[in-house]
Amino acid sequence: MTVEALRPKGSGSIHPGTGASHARIWGLGGFRPERVVPNSELVEAIDSSDEWIQERSGIKSRRWAGPDDTVVSMSEAAARDAIAAAGIEISQIEAIIVSTVTHPYQTPAAAPIIADRLGLRCAAFDISAACAGYCHGISLANDMVRGGSAKFVLVIGVEKLTDFTDLTDRGTAFIFADGAGAAVVGPSDFPGIGPTIWGSDGSQWETIRQTESWLDVRDQGLGHPTIGMAGQSVFRWAVWSMAPVARQAIEAAGITPDDLDAFIPHQANMRIIDAMLKQLKLPADIPVARDIAETANTSAASIPLATERMLREGEIPHGGLALQIGFGAGLVYAAQVIVLP
Repeated sequence: MTVEALRPKGSGSIHPGTGASHARIWGLGGFRPERVVPNSELVEAIDSSDEWIQERSGIKSRRWAGPDDTVVSMSEAAARDAIAAAGIEISQIEAIIVSTVTHPYQTPAAAPIIADRLGLRCAAFDISAACAGYCHGISLANDMVRGGSAKFVLVIGVEKLTDFTDLTDRGTAFIFADGAGAAVVGPSDFPGIGPTIWGSDGSQWETIRQTESWLDVRDQGLGHPTIGMAGQSVFRWAVWSMAPVARQAIEAAGITPDDLDAFIPHQANMRIIDAMLKQLKLPADIPVARDIAETANTSAASIPLATERMLREGEIPHGGLALQIGFGAGLVYAAQVIVLP
């Protein structure tokens, strides 16, 4: 006895969502903790000097979160600034994407809590893409606006890296810091976010990582884990592998390097930024983000914080074209050309 194959009814079809033709960043906001920590506060514990730290990283000082600053509170502050800069009402936000690796809860995500702080009941979720997370979030938001799943999307990059920093580790103690940056992505009548060039190389996942898994912490009675990094390996990967990605993002946007008004790479290390510039051969007159000198490495927050500062201080033009690229633990990366809000 044979069983007749099941067949679909075929009486209905899904109506596709209707989104905007294009998307752009409407506004940016940032939160920098009040406490400024100069290199001199760190050198004794790592048997170093201010000169050595500046030569190795370009960092002069950094911001550390205060006792009341959390991933959620810093995100809320940056988000409110971004929404105000965008000129829209909070109620118009229909989705929130938070990129972070330092929210202290495995679950729930930070995004729904931030949404509640803003009085919203919208789609809200976290992504874990480390220092490339903000660029990942911008790409997702662009697709959401154009796909019709949200009109305005709030993208937040936030880290409280001091919770996961070993202040006796000579290789990382001076690098990491805290802060939050946010962007509002919404509909546009012109292309405001270029194609994203992104990817990963999981074969090098141990290059930047949490020193112990949470299972190791539980089963072996270990102390709180920190973030470790193989600095030279990261340097080589960032310089030699990311410059081609940046060039691809420029080409995918249909522009040339001469068309750029700004280059805003992840603020990992001043030496990496300088080496990337040599590889890219960008015109000498293009402003380059060097926020790391006073803010250090804030991972997912570094690109929006640097962009907000450059706009606020009049270093780059509103409406100009900027190349942004993030790269970090995973190893993951993402780059795109954007129109500055």
